Amino acid sequence: MKNPLFLFVAPAFLTACWLQAAAPQYKSPEITIPAASADEAVRKEFSLAKADDYLEKGALAWARQKGCVTCHTTGTYMQIRPALTETLGKPNTEVRELLIETLAELKKAKVADLRKSTKPAQVIYTAAGLAEWDRHVTGKLSDETAEALELMFKIQEDGGTWGSLGCWPPLESSAYQEATVAAMAVETAPGWRENLENEKLKKAVDSLHDYLRKTKPQHDYARVLLLWTASRVDGLLPEARRKELANVLWSHQLDDGGWAIRTFAAPDQWGNGSRAAKLRAEEGFLKPSSDGHMTGLAVLVLRESGVPTKDERLQKAVKWLLANQRESGRWWTRSLNTDKYHYITYSGTAYPLLALQKCGELPGEKAAGQ
Repeated sequence: MKNPLFLFVAPAFLTACWLQAAAPQYKSPEITIPAASADEAVRKEFSLAKADDYLEKGALAWARQKGCVTCHTTGTYMQIRPALTETLGKPNTEVRELLIETLAELKKAKVADLRKSTKPAQVIYTAAGLAEWDRHVTGKLSDETAEALELMFKIQEDGGTWGSLGCWPPLESSAYQEATVAAMAVETAPGWRENLENEKLKKAVDSLHDYLRKTKPQHDYARVLLLWTASRVDGLLPEARRKELANVLWSHQLDDGGWAIRTFAAPDQWGNGSRAAKLRAEEGFLKPSSDGHMTGLAVLVLRESGVPTKDERLQKAVKWLLANQRESGRWWTRSLNTDKYHYITYSGTAYPLLALQKCGELPGEKAAGQ
């Protein structure tokens, strides 16, 4: 037999070649992050340093190459990364500067224009990210965060929420999803709501809360977001309702301890139905596998809602997270939208890290570099 060694290594070689040939997931002049793929090897042991490196480089590459606040990357970085300061150290100020620059440009636009297309999501994620920075990095409210929150409510619709394209699930998937991010931003900003004197803004916050209380979530993913929000907004929902939402979340846990985002909504419920054909055509449609995005989100939401770390179901989920990190440092989650970039692996890595921190599974400050 000729070239037996080549025949032996061919499968791994072909996988490596595919990853190199596919378009990078993130790319800037200084940074290249290879394509995300279900075929990427699983690490033999969890690496905090690898996960940290992926989050930092992904956000920086997007900020430098695209220069915009987007829900799936720079928005997620600023929404989640500041809360990891105790473990990973101070977040990168370059990403915060992007939000400050974006805010300055958004403030110049007309209200009517800010209510269109992706602009509401940009305003909301800018406010949310700046609020998280203030809460976890500086510990005090900044002028920029206050300005972002005021702008956010300036473009609020009469019904209490904001306009949404609804076409990029799950992070820009509906007005409901945007409302949950906005409500958490309000609660996160240090002292903003407590010291609010403007009656118009007070009524706007009340309108937002009423919307979340009275609007029926479209699917179980939205119910998870509602539970997350209620865990942060004191008095938003009664305890019985929160327990009901937690039970819904637990009901989706798979036998391996993880959760699969595809079980949380029917195909025609994502992206206003525009993703239905793609989702139904996927291999494994009838039995989706656990993924990083949903498992990380489930664990951090359950922890914030009061589930103790010793809960056996939660420990099973933690074991799944620690055992399923990929070589690049990210966790795999297949995009609900297209099969090109799979940007959902970004939140699918940020959520697991915050979830592991909330479960006491991460070492101390800056341990990622050790």
